[in-house]
Amino acid sequence: MSSPASSPTFRERLWRIVKGSLYFFFFFHLSYVIVLRWVDPPITITQLVNWVQGNGLKRDYVDRSEISAQAMLAVMSSEDQLFHEHSGFLWDRIRQALKHNERRPDKIRGGSTISQQTAKNVFLWQGRSYVRKGLEFYFTFLIELFWGKERIMEVYLNVIEMGRGIFGIEAAARYYFNKPASRLNRQEASLIAAVLPSPKRYKIKPLSGYVSGRARSIQTQMGHIAPIPEIQELLHSGTPGTY
Repeated sequence: MSSPASSPTFRERLWRIVKGSLYFFFFFHLSYVIVLRWVDPPITITQLVNWVQGNGLKRDYVDRSEISAQAMLAVMSSEDQLFHEHSGFLWDRIRQALKHNERRPDKIRGGSTISQQTAKNVFLWQGRSYVRKGLEFYFTFLIELFWGKERIMEVYLNVIEMGRGIFGIEAAARYYFNKPASRLNRQEASLIAAVLPSPKRYKIKPLSGYVSGRARSIQTQMGHIAPIPEIQELLHSGTPGTY
């Protein structure tokens, strides 16, 4: 029979519970990240919140081979032109965004890469807090490590919001242009990419002057980055509609 002196204290028992819980959650979400390397993510927090708020939920996950290369090129041109070469983060852009937001808190500027946006939309919630941002960095590191660029792009194009209640490139292509994502052309892909900064605010139907002008700018950038060998390799890896 153990003596009172050898019995664990309340603090020790509490620490064992906390430590065990941390281990459990670490291995659980690590396993989940690895599984999503091959399995499409179920409903995300962002999608669920949109549905609860009455914005609807249109989504239809498709394989990478069913997405036009124009769509990939358009979102890279719009959101992350260095996607092919960074390891998940653009530190200079993050620092610039932080400085801008300190000066202009009324006009927040993001510095997220496509990898960060994918991590946020798959595993986390929308909003701005240090806790969420820290978790975003953590999950971005994991998907860059376990998924690779091709899978990150595929998941991004399947989960990102592209209009009020419209999630993913397949749902967007069918809603805006009445065609599958595999048949999107350069102009159509650039219009969808043009709404990404604020998909509930910017409109394709009816087409606003701002979105039309932004789409033309994206098309120009598409022409600039398309010849880069690494981007060509990414675009032509099992996708239709080559540039």
